Amino acid sequence: MEKIKLEILGLSPSSSQTGSFALVLGEEFGPRRLPIIIGMFEAQAIAIEIEKIEPNRPMTHDLFKSFARTFHYSVSEITITDIKEGVFFAKIHCTDGIKDTYIDARPSDAIAIGLRFNVPIYTFENVLSEAGISSNESSKDPLMEDLEPEVKPKKSFGEMLKENPVEQLNKMLQEALANEEYEKAAKIRDELDKRN
Repeated sequence: MEKIKLEILGLSPSSSQTGSFALVLGEEFGPRRLPIIIGMFEAQAIAIEIEKIEPNRPMTHDLFKSFARTFHYSVSEITITDIKEGVFFAKIHCTDGIKDTYIDARPSDAIAIGLRFNVPIYTFENVLSEAGISSNESSKDPLMEDLEPEVKPKKSFGEMLKENPVEQLNKMLQEALANEEYEKAAKIRDELDKRN
């Protein structure tokens, strides 16, 4: 079965499920989007790696990477293999250069690990056919409405940052880090870097 490459398009809080986040993957050369609801901790693990924020202590997915590297394993790809009754399934393709191993995982964990190894994400046509949404249909889907601000970022937060003095930005950065709002912290850090 031919694999379809996906890319991460957005990650934002879900208004339909409190405490959850919506991760949107997009077909590399096509209009279809694959929205997946994930937990807060998995969303945080993905956001930290996307924004290249280094936490004070290694997170679980960082531990997996260290463990794999210690035993000379690497990850070569992530595949979202199936969807059953609205639940997605994934596999992590690992190798030591001689033997290939496929590990079952939740897509959120698999993607968080895949980002740390900088490997591609794939799925199959049957998954996209069942759960995918065409980009021109996305405006009608309530789940995709949650994601539109992240897929097409709002300027309001960035504009607000530009209007604040450095002292206020430093305070906002400390608050964001204390609240584990790493995506927000990364944006504040970027604004501070521009001024230095």
